[in-house]
Amino acid sequence: MSTKESTAQFLEEQVSAAGAVRIRKMFGEYALYCDDKVVALICDDRLYLKPTEAGKAFGGSFEEGNAYPGSSMFWIVEEDRWENREWMSELIRLTADALPKPKPKKPRKKKS
Repeated sequence: MSTKESTAQFLEEQVSAAGAVRIRKMFGEYALYCDDKVVALICDDRLYLKPTEAGKAFGGSFEEGNAYPGSSMFWIVEEDRWENREWMSELIRLTADALPKPKPKKPRKKKS
């Protein structure tokens, strides 16, 4: 089962106060970016947050799970918490701040 676009758009709107937030469709699911960092995945209409100490200090305990088979462990943010826009934005902001900056991409070689 893949994520409905309406679910991904709703979550993007809910956390819009966290910073430069955007979603990107990937293989029928979505990655949630904040300040150019992947902070969460939206898979099967569930929000999987990257675990950080700052997120745990702010949000408390979370159920853990794999966003897809073979993925690392993520925290599952329960749907009943999605309505609290301020709480969600702060959780995403704190998570983004705790994650390292993405490595610069190497330029692609031109085919000759």
